[in-house]
Amino acid sequence: MSDTTWQRGCVQVYTGDGKGKTTAAVGLAIRAAGAGLRVYFTQFCKGQDTGERVAFERFPDLITWSHSGSRAFIMGPPTPEDRAQAQETLAALRGALTSGEYHIVIADEFNVATDLGLVSVAEVVELLDLRPEGVELVLTGRRAAPEIIQRADLVTEMSSVKHPYQLDVKARRGIEY
Repeated sequence: MSDTTWQRGCVQVYTGDGKGKTTAAVGLAIRAAGAGLRVYFTQFCKGQDTGERVAFERFPDLITWSHSGSRAFIMGPPTPEDRAQAQETLAALRGALTSGEYHIVIADEFNVATDLGLVSVAEVVELLDLRPEGVELVLTGRRAAPEIIQRADLVTEMSSVKHPYQLDVKARRGIEY
């Protein structure tokens, strides 16, 4: 990372029960790629195909994308497979964060993985301690732990006022996924 205009990275958290956390993170990744910055974007608890993957493929030299999780939402206690996938994703995230290759590292639905116990709060705090000063780290997902919020430089809480789900509108490709 030799961009002289890049100075200090921050920790950002996008949380809350409203829509837009992943969308904000995707927007940041696209904006960063437009500025020539390298981005690592990984998704926890999202094994299904998403529109962001297709968008990120347009920037293969600037955005590295990965995901983990089953094709279905975790509706009960996480399975051993859920836990194993989350730990593999955490290891890859840790490697990307400390590699020196990326200006921005985004962990989508990371707060959900923590809330479900797939990743411990202690592991998140360790990750925050490992973050090099010049790397922006973004953590998204509902129910961010207080320890994470306290350590963040920027916290945005999305709140739901109205949502099409309340009208029985199902998730739409390109809008919700």
